[in-house]
Amino acid sequence: MKTTGDLQLLKRINRSVLLRLIRSQPGLSRARLATLSGLTKSTVSGLVRELLDEHWLTEPEAPVAGQGMGRPSTPLHIDANKRVLVGIEIAVDCVRIVSVSLTGQVLSHKEAVLDDPRPASACKLATQLLRVLTKQLDLNQLLLSGVGVCLPGAIDDAGGIVRLAPNLGWRNVPFLEMVAQEFGKLGIPAAHIHLQNDGDTAALGEYEFGGGGNEDPLIFLNCDVGVGAGVVLNDRLFTGARGTAGEIGHSILQVNGPLCSCGRRGCAEAFVGARALKEQTSLEHAAQYLGMMLQNLDAMFNPRVIVVGGRSTVDHPGLVEAARNTQCAYAQSAGMQAPEVRPARYGLHAAAVGAAAMVLHQFLRPLLKEANHVSGH
Repeated sequence: MKTTGDLQLLKRINRSVLLRLIRSQPGLSRARLATLSGLTKSTVSGLVRELLDEHWLTEPEAPVAGQGMGRPSTPLHIDANKRVLVGIEIAVDCVRIVSVSLTGQVLSHKEAVLDDPRPASACKLATQLLRVLTKQLDLNQLLLSGVGVCLPGAIDDAGGIVRLAPNLGWRNVPFLEMVAQEFGKLGIPAAHIHLQNDGDTAALGEYEFGGGGNEDPLIFLNCDVGVGAGVVLNDRLFTGARGTAGEIGHSILQVNGPLCSCGRRGCAEAFVGARALKEQTSLEHAAQYLGMMLQNLDAMFNPRVIVVGGRSTVDHPGLVEAARNTQCAYAQSAGMQAPEVRPARYGLHAAAVGAAAMVLHQFLRPLLKEANHVSGH
């Protein structure tokens, strides 16, 4: 049995190698894939046939002539038309759902007001939205590859338990089990459902669909009602020992500063959170503190890119640029080069799109999934 399991894992690894190569270099031929992957031509041919049949890949009907005298090659591309990734964001006041292609194109999005933030109510609303979407996918003959769910809280990857989501009022909620049970009634296997923090998924969305894998390390700073950061480091999420890494919203920026929702004073959330910004007449003060946060993240992680998103940046379009100027001034005074800072590619849908990207991220890294399984994750 172990031999069979090992062979299945090896096959998943080889498939993921081919998919990642084609994602980074669209148009590769089978022969070129064999050269780059180190796999035999027969192995590549068999795996490519499977990926074509399962609509992960697509190829033109006729081969493309090459520059030499050899046989024409057939370029392979990720299939952006058949498979769909679904992402659901449980926000403080609403639930958002998106469907996304394998190449990161948002195919549909919907939002519903979350009147009751209790876990059961949030799960029920998410299931209702997903039920409508799955019917639409069936009508359009699209294939659902999996569902990612995210929310603003610290999540224990080992059991899918929301340890603390202060702005939702949740503590120690087995939310992955809850959604898996409800989504299972729609025919979605538990293995195809993932749960993660919203800042983490937003970072994954930018990483998987943004810079083609050339933006590692990448940080997503989410300035919404709560403030948090998602970190992609060494091609995977850095979530910390207990899933609370990136909770920069509760780092102290000012001693005895404004009262924060967590009960402490001077937290970053009290300066750049969406609620805090509603009470401010000038953005200059907030931009300075946001620039300070960018500087602190740069000092801690030395990222290639920091993406800033969330409600605060959507409602106040000039906030990111003003904060970037502040951060650049810090870097210049130390003779350092500041990282690239840009607004979120998907706006308010960043976390939901990132939740969808989480499905693809896990699929392309079978060893990561296997390690999580072995360690109890």
